[in-house]
Amino acid sequence: MVRLDLVFLGTGGGRFVTITQKRRTAGIRIIGEDLNLHLDPGPGALVHSINEGLDPQKLNAILVSHSHPDHYTDAEVMIEAMTHGMTRKHGVLAAARSVLVGNDAVEASISKYHQQMVEQRIEATPDAKFKVGDIEISATRAGHTDPDAVGFRFETEFGAFAYTSDSEYFEGIAKYYQHVKLLILCVMRPSGKPWKGHMTTDDAARIIEETRPEQAVLTHLGMKMILKGPAREAEFIQERTRVPTAAAVDGMVLNFGKTVAVRQAGGKEQHGLTDFF
Repeated sequence: MVRLDLVFLGTGGGRFVTITQKRRTAGIRIIGEDLNLHLDPGPGALVHSINEGLDPQKLNAILVSHSHPDHYTDAEVMIEAMTHGMTRKHGVLAAARSVLVGNDAVEASISKYHQQMVEQRIEATPDAKFKVGDIEISATRAGHTDPDAVGFRFETEFGAFAYTSDSEYFEGIAKYYQHVKLLILCVMRPSGKPWKGHMTTDDAARIIEETRPEQAVLTHLGMKMILKGPAREAEFIQERTRVPTAAAVDGMVLNFGKTVAVRQAGGKEQHGLTDFF
């Protein structure tokens, strides 16, 4: 494997960003030699995949962290693409229990009809492990209003990277993200604006201080975060932690290999995220 490409098809999150599309809510595509995975395919995942030249019929895995619309709404149509119009069983679906079977608060977010068409269906609970191609993936615990919510950690030959999904800070969260090279955090709120079940810039800084990744990236930004200025919030974290930290933008492509580099779609590759933003 030469590298993995992480395409930030959408960097927005929360109800008001979703309904206004102030930022896209399409999730992240992760592409490698044996990996073509869509992480949290929220509203717009299909359309923005096609617009970015990423054929959804080439998918071999779909991951859904929890049962909120900004994370799951395009999952069924992406399954239809992955299974070539539901004509053959194909691919991996790994999703939180709430997404697959529901819980006391919600019904299942993906129908039984769609779930039966994947080759491998995985209920992602904290510490559950599975493989897609040559990448080992584990589910991490999240503290969210959906009690079944999880994040994901990816082990590669270049080192590990992880995605927190929506979560508030809780004692012990750092253990899931120790020794990662890249940490992608869903940061809904700016500093000083807490919201139960979600992460603020202050929470993100605390997690980064406790885990010391080589690079941190903020995504899944809520309306208050967008209006405050994500780049400024990332700069605040970097100054506090001394860990290179950047706020993702729609369409950003992050190359994860021996080094971490970022480019815009069709643009020149640049090394050092802090130089880019």
